[in-house]
Amino acid sequence: MFTKILIANRGEIACRVIRTCRRLGIASVAVYSDADAGALHVRLADEACGIGGPAPADSYLRGAAVIDAALRSGAQAIHPGYGFLSENAEFAEAVAAAGLVFIGPRAASMRRMGSKAGAKQLMAGAGVPVVPGYNGEDQSLATLSREAARTGFPLMLKAAHGGGGKGMRVVHRLEDFAPALESCQREARNAFGRDRVLLERYVASPRHIEIQVFGDAHGNVIHLNERECSAQRRYQKVLEESPSPFLTPALRQAMGEAAVAAARAIDYVNAGTVEFIVDPDGGFYFMEINTRLQVEHPVTEMVSGLDLVEWQLRVAAGEPLPLAQEQVPRHGHAIEVRLYAEDPDTGFLPASGTLRALDLPPPTPQVRIDAGVEAGDTVTVFYDPMIAKLIVHDADRPRALARLRTALAQCHVAGPKTNLAFLEALARHPAVVEGRIDTGYLDRHLDEFVAGQAPPTPALLAAACAAFLLRPEDAGPAALRSATDAHSPWSRGDGWRLHGRAGRRLRLHAGGQVHNAVATGHGGDWRIALADATLDVSAARLADGVLDLRIDGQGHRLVARFDGDTLELHDGHRRLPLRLLPAERGEGRGDGGGDGRVLAPMPGRVVLVKATAGQAVAVGTELLVMEAMKMELTVRAPRDGVLSELRVGSGDFVEADVLLAVVGDAGYAATEPA
Repeated sequence: MFTKILIANRGEIACRVIRTCRRLGIASVAVYSDADAGALHVRLADEACGIGGPAPADSYLRGAAVIDAALRSGAQAIHPGYGFLSENAEFAEAVAAAGLVFIGPRAASMRRMGSKAGAKQLMAGAGVPVVPGYNGEDQSLATLSREAARTGFPLMLKAAHGGGGKGMRVVHRLEDFAPALESCQREARNAFGRDRVLLERYVASPRHIEIQVFGDAHGNVIHLNERECSAQRRYQKVLEESPSPFLTPALRQAMGEAAVAAARAIDYVNAGTVEFIVDPDGGFYFMEINTRLQVEHPVTEMVSGLDLVEWQLRVAAGEPLPLAQEQVPRHGHAIEVRLYAEDPDTGFLPASGTLRALDLPPPTPQVRIDAGVEAGDTVTVFYDPMIAKLIVHDADRPRALARLRTALAQCHVAGPKTNLAFLEALARHPAVVEGRIDTGYLDRHLDEFVAGQAPPTPALLAAACAAFLLRPEDAGPAALRSATDAHSPWSRGDGWRLHGRAGRRLRLHAGGQVHNAVATGHGGDWRIALADATLDVSAARLADGVLDLRIDGQGHRLVARFDGDTLELHDGHRRLPLRLLPAERGEGRGDGGGDGRVLAPMPGRVVLVKATAGQAVAVGTELLVMEAMKMELTVRAPRDGVLSELRVGSGDFVEADVLLAVVGDAGYAATEPA
């Protein structure tokens, strides 16, 4: 076994590998970019080496810098994690040439499998079912357009290298093919450094089921059962589970055997995943092989009780697989969801910023948290905005879903916006609960999961008022709180008066509206008057983030978390964010763009400018393309007119809400620069 390894990655996967190394007594070396110098994986590792600037191309994708760091630190092997260089055959070869061990498949196997096009050809030759399409080397627009017409529509465009849903587009008409191809190639080039694409017939309403495979250097290859990843949004997996609720025992066996046969065909070593799409009738088709550990590997670990990272290390050190196929255990049901810094209400735009608070459920044998950040850390614009993976396990699927809902209710993030409410809706939705979701369901029915913030009920507003009135910092001015006689009426800040208490006015912003309330009373007993209801609150107590109270005689218990003047209430089914407004604050909100101003919708980098100053534009005209956290977004003109100002260029980094351009009236006359 190794005594020291370097982890060529960041975030939760780097932390995951470091913790396994610590358990096995192996020293760990982290690498970091300028943006990651204080990151959690750096703090956890025994040693750390800087490898360059914040952009991946300047750090985590610099294979030579990673290898140099490994040699300088005395590491014997490099674990690539997933993403970045994990499926790069040239990097694997360079690692071996430097006298180090690459903890993954051989470069030769990776080269054959790292290209979706090459993998598809290989599987077709081995008799594995594949979807009709084109994966040739001729990547000219003319050839690809001709092959698209031959394959038929709807059609799937895929980046031939990489994964994670990057560089994928569905095209429904031939006239839409060229712009979709351009966008797909650009995204693939930015994410993986290569822009080759392949075409596939789009299978309607498919399930996405993958098989975890493992091989060793002694010729042993087994599978560790399946994971279903059919809950996806824009080809990004959002919920993974094992076992699949769709597979029959016969189909499970057939797919497992096909996955092992595929791995044996290329003399596969270490961890890999064979991914299939499965049609509603149970026909399965090879999709791709990922020659790395998958993001969702904890699901397999929870149902098998195995540590797949430990298996990776042992296999890379030359040891045989610990188990034979018939010895692979499977117990209960496991589900994983990913907590992201993103805003579902604005099309899941990635968010960034400091995590002022990060409360996650405590780990137990049934609840696992894989996180790459802690409270106080920053989610940057340079990398994937994942905050943590939440994995639960129980005896069967209904109990696992119930445990997932409970665990999600315990989560709280203050700082960047997150997808927590979306995940809670997902865990309760009938299509998920009944196990009938397909890969396109979320995109077809997104409004069922992201309906915006519903107006709060009068009871929730009354509970929010009680929470704000009970929090210590709201008990009155600092001078009163420091009075020597705590029992004196003059030490109170609750509206006490000699001839009766005055009402306390509160203005709460929630559900997109401002709600006015007047609370009369004190010490946990108030009458709260709202615009359309008056409620009696009694026996209200706030301790350790839990609000207990009675509203009109009925008991309630809610989780209450504060972040300055923002409160998040959770009643066990729904989370409600509210903000306490100063009494003099107005209710209006400007849209910031009615005058033709174009603001950055997210922090990120401008990758392409598609318009010039002085150009006449119509509403919806593409002005530029931004990229952040591996996602592209096209910024369009908000009105008809002339592009009077363009304040950014290709390659510029901008923060959210920065002025990018101005679309003036059509009568605007562009002037030549001096």
